[in-house]
Amino acid sequence: MFGYYFRLGVRSLRRNPALTALMVVTLAVGVAASVSTLTILHMMSSDPIPQKSDRLFVPLIDPGPAKGYTPGERPDDIQITYQDAMNMLKSGQGVRRTAMYGVEASVEPPRREIAPFNMGGLAPTRDFFAMFDVPFDYGQPWTEADEARGADVVVLSRAMADKLFGDVNPVGQRLNLMGFPFTVVGVAAKWKMLPRVYQLQGGSPYATGEEFFIPLATAIRHETQHRGGMSCSANTGPGFAARLASDCTWITAWFETASAGDRADLQSWLDNYAAEQRKLGRLTRNAPNQLFDVQGWMEYTHVVGKDSRLQTWLAFGFLALCLVNTIGLLLAKFSVRAAEIGVRRALGASRAEIFRQFLIETAVVGLVGGVLGLVLAFGALALIRLSSDSMATVAHMDWEMLGLTFVISVGAAIVAGLLPTWRACQVTPAIQLKSQ
Repeated sequence: MFGYYFRLGVRSLRRNPALTALMVVTLAVGVAASVSTLTILHMMSSDPIPQKSDRLFVPLIDPGPAKGYTPGERPDDIQITYQDAMNMLKSGQGVRRTAMYGVEASVEPPRREIAPFNMGGLAPTRDFFAMFDVPFDYGQPWTEADEARGADVVVLSRAMADKLFGDVNPVGQRLNLMGFPFTVVGVAAKWKMLPRVYQLQGGSPYATGEEFFIPLATAIRHETQHRGGMSCSANTGPGFAARLASDCTWITAWFETASAGDRADLQSWLDNYAAEQRKLGRLTRNAPNQLFDVQGWMEYTHVVGKDSRLQTWLAFGFLALCLVNTIGLLLAKFSVRAAEIGVRRALGASRAEIFRQFLIETAVVGLVGGVLGLVLAFGALALIRLSSDSMATVAHMDWEMLGLTFVISVGAAIVAGLLPTWRACQVTPAIQLKSQ
């Protein structure tokens, strides 16, 4: 019976083609708007490294001054001091450890047709690449010896390598970075986690990602300033060395443990470490010591901001408005079929059968609207990617969102068709037969 009613629904699309087209377009636009926005929110909030996100942890201790502090208050900064980061690297906790901070550097391209420019990068320790499963197209991370001596070596993103050197293997080439000759040791492949690293550093959720990586020790040796400046809890003067020695919060540390169950041990170590620093007078706030996994850190740093969620609600509000319009159009379409309904009822069709028939017809309209809405959603996401490089990594649809598109479209059509279908079932056969 379902197949029969489905075929009737397909045939009914040819009835009142203008009205049907208007319903399909109305549903398609509403679905496209909501799904496009929902897709971006879904990609922004999804787990960027699911295979190990529950084994990667960010420690957060509060080195701020005790004066004016209210217990339970959020720390002034979401990063830690250089001294704490170095202590954590030497702690031996977990199977890997890294510390990093965002940098910005001027670059003189080896190709003369490209003018000098600034690019954003990251200064981590070597374990960073293994911790975050960074793939390489060419070369590899710098060596432990490079890291120990703070060598002038650099890993480029694939996009930046292509821009600077063209479509060739640039490993071993020299690059003038920050006024110093750096040697390219590797090229990171296109990697979905790359733009998220800056987000996990507390950056914008629309970040395009880091374009180069240099050793943390190299950045310190060249006195490379933190991108965006440093937040200092003491008056340390302008000197870079003085800032290193002070409690300037400007670095993020990460631990990788052997299993998610090691979190309690790592938290215990962090509490003991903070207690020792309080005895030394470095930590004056009696603030809780926090440990976040990747998803927890994304939530804490508001990678998906309230404005993004507001946009999603607005998109669903627009879908609701489209549903209201669709309800009106369905009422108009079904009302002109009152005579047909009366004849079917007179020949023995029950109200339940009429209800099923018209609801399936409505679902067919929703399915067609879903296909058109999917096309419009793909088009909208493509335009977003072309118009904004910062949205390129999140403005694409996966299979989960593809299925959700059809669920939303058919579900929306069925919801919109409930009232018109119920009204169609209330037709009185005798009145319709008399009028005919």
